[in-house]
Amino acid sequence: MMSIRMIGIDYHLADVDIRAVFSFTKKSAAEAMEKLIQKPGIRGSVILSTCNRMEFWASLDKTYEGSLLDELCGLKGVHTEEYGRYFVERSGKDAVNHLFHLTCGLKSMILAEDQIITQVKDALSLARETYSTDNVLEVLFRKAVTAAKRVKTEVVFTHASATAVDRAVEMLHNQGFELKGRTCMVIGNGEMGKLAAQTLAMHGADVTVTVRQYRSGVVNIPRGCSRINYGERMELFPHCDLVVSATSSPNYTIRRELFTDEIQMDHPMYLIDLAVPRDIEPEVGKMQNITLYDIDDFKITVQDANEESIARTEAILKEEIEDFYGWYDCRALIPRIQEIQADAVTDLNLRIQKIIRKLPLPEEEQRKFLGSIDTAAGKVVGKMMYGLRDYLDGTQFRECLDGLEKLYEES
Repeated sequence: MMSIRMIGIDYHLADVDIRAVFSFTKKSAAEAMEKLIQKPGIRGSVILSTCNRMEFWASLDKTYEGSLLDELCGLKGVHTEEYGRYFVERSGKDAVNHLFHLTCGLKSMILAEDQIITQVKDALSLARETYSTDNVLEVLFRKAVTAAKRVKTEVVFTHASATAVDRAVEMLHNQGFELKGRTCMVIGNGEMGKLAAQTLAMHGADVTVTVRQYRSGVVNIPRGCSRINYGERMELFPHCDLVVSATSSPNYTIRRELFTDEIQMDHPMYLIDLAVPRDIEPEVGKMQNITLYDIDDFKITVQDANEESIARTEAILKEEIEDFYGWYDCRALIPRIQEIQADAVTDLNLRIQKIIRKLPLPEEEQRKFLGSIDTAAGKVVGKMMYGLRDYLDGTQFRECLDGLEKLYEES
């Protein structure tokens, strides 16, 4: 029985404020995974936390009797009864299929977007750094990323290059708002903030990026953009036509109380909040001349894509998922392979020893010679066994192992 299980919350099930309760920073995700693998029965864990979703993945053994939802709510200090309805739990092949489809962007708000590939890779890397993953999750996540890269290379989607910022620009354009020559501010200089700044600048906007003062000497901002200290953002704010906020801060970057009498909002302004938890207090969106959008406002569904592209993606995923299943099924056979390998090497050594003893070699040289043969034989037999595993289907390979085991049992 497959030992893979996950529990997740996403934009389909919960709005941005509910998702914010279960979001993780890099630091908090690392601490959480370190705690989780201390739980009896949890062999490995990976936490994937993005603006649109949070997923807790676990590789379990037969002794695990707990609940992933209980583990997660315990980490967050909230009650299971209050939040359980927002989560979906998957296990076995259902979980595997989900991860492969997720990583290639079929479950993203922006269909086939590229960021999710990096996010899945980063989640695995963090799990490695904290020694929280095991070989099952390691191979699963690695193969899902490989499949996603193949889809990206071989399949063309109409919106494949879209990000939330691209979608926002398109939406504003449809409303008659053109970026060329507009004054824009981007709050946050992380991955999403840089993408936003680059996109706005590419469309001809005059872009200023906020940076924290204590970091200003080492932070690079996108080419063509200006910078101001984060503490000065409200001075620039009333002069902007568009403000994008995309930080990982647990606190609001724009609050209603920051709008003093000196700040006059005398022209229409768009605010785009791409953060989870929210960066911009919802009350700000109720102010005169301000239109506020959040991450949940930018969505392109699978139906928007070309059906042929979806079909081609599904075919690729089927191949890659079957490859993972082949690896998973055969991993249980590795002890048997190793036993046969040891038997074969022992058999060869016994036969060669008779020949070597007849050679005019000192005893020490004979031992070295036998040691070299032992190592070489192990490699040759191992290459042969694992080669058979790669070229035969599961049933044929098991029959092959059965025959070899009987051969050495009778000898």
